[in-house]
Amino acid sequence: MLHPNQFEVDEAWIAFRLNDEPIETEKDGSFNCICLMDAASCFILGNAIVPAHETEPSQLEARHLLETGWAYKKKMPRTLFIPTSQFQTGLSAEAKREGIDVVSVPEDQLFAFIGEARQEFKEHLQGRNGEI
Repeated sequence: MLHPNQFEVDEAWIAFRLNDEPIETEKDGSFNCICLMDAASCFILGNAIVPAHETEPSQLEARHLLETGWAYKKKMPRTLFIPTSQFQTGLSAEAKREGIDVVSVPEDQLFAFIGEARQEFKEHLQGRNGEI
């Protein structure tokens, strides 16, 4: 089982979907929030808001997401963990282009990292009646 104490800051990042269900907006439809997190600190480095009908960020969004993470310490991680069933094309390709090893793991292996962020986001949305 993966755990934050196995990593140094900026050694590995995690890409994940922050929301359990698509985020509904009155004006622009449904979206997912894709986050990039440092594995050691569980600090969210950046996010991309992606239409719910898209399976992952576009190549441009993926590049921007990685650049946002890079901006904190001016370095890329050695590894990017992604859930097995997500982000297999555009985000993976951009990470590999940057020399990052991409490792697919079952999403339940990432809960030690992402569980609290997801729960807090869910509570935040419920406090707003789920509407943005």
